[in-house]
Amino acid sequence: MNWVARRLNGRIHYGWVAVGVVFLVLLAAAGTRATPSVMMLPLEKQFGWSRGTISLAISINLALYGLAGPFAAAAMQRFGVRPTVLAAIATLAAGVGISSMMTEPWQMVLVWGVMVGSATGVAALTLSATIVNRWFTTHRGLAMGILTASSATGQLVFLPFLASISERFGWRPVVFVVAAAAAVVLPLVAWLLPERPTDLSLRPVGEAANVPPAAISPPKNPIKVAFGTLASASKTRDFWLLFFSFFVCGASTNGYVGTHLIAMCSDYGMTQVQGATLLAAMGIFDLFGTTLSGWLSDRFNARLLLFWYYGLRGLSLIYLPYAFGIDFFGLPLFAVFYGLDWIATVPPTVRLATDVYGKDSAPIVFGWIVAGHQLGAAFAALGGGMLRSSLGSYTIATMISGGLCLVAAVTVLRINRAGRSVGVAAT
Repeated sequence: MNWVARRLNGRIHYGWVAVGVVFLVLLAAAGTRATPSVMMLPLEKQFGWSRGTISLAISINLALYGLAGPFAAAAMQRFGVRPTVLAAIATLAAGVGISSMMTEPWQMVLVWGVMVGSATGVAALTLSATIVNRWFTTHRGLAMGILTASSATGQLVFLPFLASISERFGWRPVVFVVAAAAAVVLPLVAWLLPERPTDLSLRPVGEAANVPPAAISPPKNPIKVAFGTLASASKTRDFWLLFFSFFVCGASTNGYVGTHLIAMCSDYGMTQVQGATLLAAMGIFDLFGTTLSGWLSDRFNARLLLFWYYGLRGLSLIYLPYAFGIDFFGLPLFAVFYGLDWIATVPPTVRLATDVYGKDSAPIVFGWIVAGHQLGAAFAALGGGMLRSSLGSYTIATMISGGLCLVAAVTVLRINRAGRSVGVAAT
């Protein structure tokens, strides 16, 4: 790491290198999380598993992805970012590889639900928040936008390629490709991701030279820290407003659209590759939309940004069932508007959490808020599959998802109206 810092020689702050490494980690994790949506139809065809059964494994994966977040953030404080991330990525690669041998539904629940879900919870938004708060004093919104956009880029890179492999060779080669992609980032984390700027005799990006170095808290039990922070933050109204809004965010993105859009497209006569390409196109637009959202979060009221993001997302989802009946412009129009808004909510949500709970506690508090995001994703993944199995279409589920976004658009306007920070105890 030091030799890289010396080669940079002040031309670029090493914080941006740390962002680049974490971007690749999140890219691999995003590709892994998107993989079950490609596997849904092949597993249904080979084993006769219903979409409701497959959605159960995906919903457990999404729930544990979120629930692991606050404990991962606390573990990063106790054991360090690099050891925690290395252990998670190694577990992720091993779990995905093992899944090539599954033949029963419970095996998918155990491996993709429990093992992969817990591992991806470490390489998640809480990792982004930890890196941004440690390495940046200014440009935090932009850095968070770049890292958040990695989820969209993961879809862009992986989904059409994986769908093509699945159609030609089956689902098992897909898991080998994903496992290899996860393993590739291990040496990058080991070689290029320091704990803090002080390890390289640097200050965070934008920090003035006369600011005294931040005190590093002594190591604490990560489980105690995670639950202690939750107990303190949950006594504030802003926590529950953030939790609910992010619950809706998860339900309307990777929980519903991310899990079911490819299968939904097949209901309208489209192939897997066409459905995956649509998701990838949305990923392109989200790459720009979320990065722009980070830039906007450094400059404008985060509550108003969230109001527009949730409102436009809700209208896009309500439009989706009609888009399949409109020639040429129908789905591309949805892909543009929904794609720009896919996870643009993350940078302003992180900013609000930091404003309310402070720089030190924000990553763990945000970890619990991300848990709400993934509980919403699990709710939508399972609920969407069950409604499709019972009603024969996704229309009602899509309308429910869009309606929840409109409710969230109004709710976010009440977050941190007083404009003051409240301390939380993590003892």
